[in-house]
Amino acid sequence: MTTSVIGYPRIGKLRELKFTIEAYFKGEKTATELLQLAKTLRATHWQQQVDNKITYISSNDFSFYDAVLDTAALLNMIPKRYQQLSLPELDQYFAMARGYQGEKGDVHALAMKKWFNTNYHYLVPEIEETTNIKLTGTKPFDEYLEAKQLGIETKPVIVGPLTFLKLAKLPAGKTYQQYQSAIITAYQEIIAKFAQLGTQWLQIDEPILVTDLSKQDIQSFEQIYQALLPTKGKLNILLQTYFGDIRDCYPNVTALPFDGIGIDFVEGKESLKLLQQHGFPADKILFAGVINGKNIWRNNYAKTLAVLDTIKTKASKIVINTSCSLLHVPYTLQNETKLTIAQKAYFTFAQEKLQELTELGQLVDNSQRTDHAAYKTNQTLFTREREGTNNTIRQKVAALTKQDFVRLPEFNQRETIQKQALNLPLLPTTTIGSFPQTSDVRLNRSKFKKGEINLAQYTEFNKQKIAECIKLQEQIGLDVLVHGEFERNDMVEYFGESLNGFVFTEKAWVQSYGTRCVKPPIVWGDISRSKPITVEYSQYAQSVTDKPVKGMLTGPVTILNWSFPREDISNKDSVFQIGLAIADEVLDLEAAGINIIQIDEAALKEKLPLRKADWHSEYLDWAIPAFRLVHSKVKAETQIHTHMCYSEFTDIIKEIDQMDADVISFEASRSNLEIIDVLKANNFKTKVGPGVYDIHSPRVPSIDEIRKTIEKLLTKIDQKKLWINPDCGLKTRGEKEVVASLINLVKATQEVRSEL
Repeated sequence: MTTSVIGYPRIGKLRELKFTIEAYFKGEKTATELLQLAKTLRATHWQQQVDNKITYISSNDFSFYDAVLDTAALLNMIPKRYQQLSLPELDQYFAMARGYQGEKGDVHALAMKKWFNTNYHYLVPEIEETTNIKLTGTKPFDEYLEAKQLGIETKPVIVGPLTFLKLAKLPAGKTYQQYQSAIITAYQEIIAKFAQLGTQWLQIDEPILVTDLSKQDIQSFEQIYQALLPTKGKLNILLQTYFGDIRDCYPNVTALPFDGIGIDFVEGKESLKLLQQHGFPADKILFAGVINGKNIWRNNYAKTLAVLDTIKTKASKIVINTSCSLLHVPYTLQNETKLTIAQKAYFTFAQEKLQELTELGQLVDNSQRTDHAAYKTNQTLFTREREGTNNTIRQKVAALTKQDFVRLPEFNQRETIQKQALNLPLLPTTTIGSFPQTSDVRLNRSKFKKGEINLAQYTEFNKQKIAECIKLQEQIGLDVLVHGEFERNDMVEYFGESLNGFVFTEKAWVQSYGTRCVKPPIVWGDISRSKPITVEYSQYAQSVTDKPVKGMLTGPVTILNWSFPREDISNKDSVFQIGLAIADEVLDLEAAGINIIQIDEAALKEKLPLRKADWHSEYLDWAIPAFRLVHSKVKAETQIHTHMCYSEFTDIIKEIDQMDADVISFEASRSNLEIIDVLKANNFKTKVGPGVYDIHSPRVPSIDEIRKTIEKLLTKIDQKKLWINPDCGLKTRGEKEVVASLINLVKATQEVRSEL
């Protein structure tokens, strides 16, 4: 049986793309060098798939930053502020992604949001009143021909028109349907161009189809493809969906003259049922997504083959496919030297998933499959007893009662008590937590890991950096300080390394956005804490200043969501295990004299089901209590903060209020402070710190710019409830821009404060 890959990681085996792009930003690499590196990576990725006998290999899944941004550039959707910079094409592209501040001008970046239910971020395309949607770029065609010259026939991948329009930011008062005609014309040109090139298959990604759709959405979908498909000629069109099932429009999709339809049988919990109820057209190929593109556990061949056997009763033409792009998993296990052989046996990263596709292709029609060596080897993993069981922690979770999730006294009483205890000024200023991880910080960590320095030397260096960071914040004039997190490699990995039940990789990096990559821990067994994690550094930071210093923790939901979870343990049980561990850390910080503790839940929205009907039963009913579990035992005087970033929280704002934190900081700058209207409309009780400037851009906001933002916030938020802060941690930024930005933040706040 033939096989297919929806998309492949583009960062390179050792993050070559990240380092080369960052060198380009610094002027250390030329555009020519960057383009050549990209070409080399693409050739390597295609050849790996050829070597694994993948039938349908994708092209145009490569990007310097983001595929949605690539589509905007392809279709001439470049807002005027970027055009007016008169930058070279590549630099204009990066200006849209990161913002620009230089001799050509000063512009903000496009908004950035989470890509459906993943930790990947996309750039939100903007359609302006004067935007002329039309095909102007050549990237998909160039990369298809690039592969063709290597003797590799690929199926080019493009973001689908409905998904693109639904994700775009539109002019006030406009609906996406008003742009349907223009985008149809542009996609007709794309299809015609590929047909002219002799392309065999074109993959059009429409993940929006797995979300809740209105009748109007379904009508638009039909109108778009009724206009596009008759123009395809000999070109085969694959409609690809992922991250769920297409229950709202399954009959509509299968009735249209697509040549192939990609359906997710991993996250699509209704996919098999839909297939059995409605059947599948005999004239179409079903691209069956049965290899998990979002997790790293080895596929259970017995279960997957049972699914494929059922699919075969309803579909006569099948291709074995990944459930989504492999962008969301690490590149290869080949880089891992510290995982045990037993551990490695359970994992497959992107490159190894190619082998799984091939083996399933060999097994699915094999009547003697159970005698096949690949099948036997696979099944030994799923019959042996797993390591890592901790019955004590399982019993603690089972014994939790309602009272364990309730903090007393209630919010209003705590608010009064904390005001007196902390004595903070109006509009208190702070940062989200991390400060720049400079080369000396990274070198210190590297030396310690390699055994070149001992623990005492490592700790002394970090304390010196903390003292410098505290002094800097005092000089800047911030009201609530942080210790800078110089000991932390990553906000999740750091905690995972300090908890029992996780295993860690060396180079299993996954792209989060642009050049930002993360290395998620792996939940290997039951999770517990054996000793304090953050107390020493937090206590030291507080000892060198009279101002309050926040203790900085990562919340249980974010730790789980930014890890690769076990597939045989419920997420609810895992998150409560983590919650109990972090709750112990909170109480230890409090006992050490830390009166403000921030428990970040940056990834709260990430695993929210894409369909509203599933929000509470499948997620919120345990995710929100998990946060309350962490802080339910602290004193009234202790102020609990949390932070959330780069997601759309407006739909769950009431649930966020039920987390019962004392202060919540949100990303808000790239979304134009849209969240403040929702906070006001819902009578949000919690004190809030909407980010007043974008830290994912290198530009430095002016005093006047921040002042205007604060004044805008004060029109919707009670001045007694407003905190002033950047919109995320400062780890990835440079020192000079951070200091300049924070000085302006404090000065702007002081100006506004003096007038209140």
